[in-house]
Amino acid sequence: MKLLSFIADGRASFGAVKDNGIVDLGARMAPCTTLRQLLEADRLAEAATLVASTAPDHPLDKISFAPVIPDPGKIICVGLNYRDHVAETGRTVTEKPALFVRFPCSQVGHLQPIVKPKVSDDFDYEGELALVIGKEGRHIPAGRALHHIAGYSCYNEGSIRDWQRHTSQFLSGKTFAESGSFGPWLVTADEIPDPSKLALQTRLNGTVVQDTTTDLLITGIPELIAYISTICPLVPGDVIVTGTPGGVGAKRTPPLWMRPGDTVEVEISGIGTLRNTVIAEPA
Repeated sequence: MKLLSFIADGRASFGAVKDNGIVDLGARMAPCTTLRQLLEADRLAEAATLVASTAPDHPLDKISFAPVIPDPGKIICVGLNYRDHVAETGRTVTEKPALFVRFPCSQVGHLQPIVKPKVSDDFDYEGELALVIGKEGRHIPAGRALHHIAGYSCYNEGSIRDWQRHTSQFLSGKTFAESGSFGPWLVTADEIPDPSKLALQTRLNGTVVQDTTTDLLITGIPELIAYISTICPLVPGDVIVTGTPGGVGAKRTPPLWMRPGDTVEVEISGIGTLRNTVIAEPA
């Protein structure tokens, strides 16, 4: 099942893709009005049954996509989690994963513009696999970790590189308003039994700039969940963004930055393609 958050007829809701349309679950599954609330209520199976027997309410091309989870409690990102990206940055592989956070205001949905901030021209792409937690847990064993995942999506973890380099901490360059994107939808975990067998590709204006497979993650998804859940409880709607491969614009000669008017795509097999144009922040 493909679940998404969207806006139609001036109303924010969530739903599921069916026959090139959207079944509006937010209008039918009270008191849940958001996808996060659906996951918190553990009603995925009920939603699937409803979708199977319901005609679409909106054509897919008549809605505006929101970030898959517009209101996550946590967005935890993993840095330096592919060896080719570690090598191109001149760093060394660390024993434990490098973590930082983004804030919800830093992300937009599929087909919505991402914003190059006016204070920098060093606007970089980072195609990544994102997962959404569906079952609460703390100290989750790696062997049970996949059971805590609601599903998977694409993420463009747009980075403002000069601001990222202001200090040894990444956050200042990683969470500019509307600089990243999340979508187009959440593919439920039953459709992706092994997330280590996915192909990921990032394209800028149609040119492939990143190309990898998720079996090359340094710290795999089960181990990430085990590590992060030792630090803090993971709850439904939390997002983990698993890391970007080599090929980032900052490490090319000359650097390849995203510019206003560009189109950037992140495609992951079994999920789909997240597509956004780039605009300039108003002066």
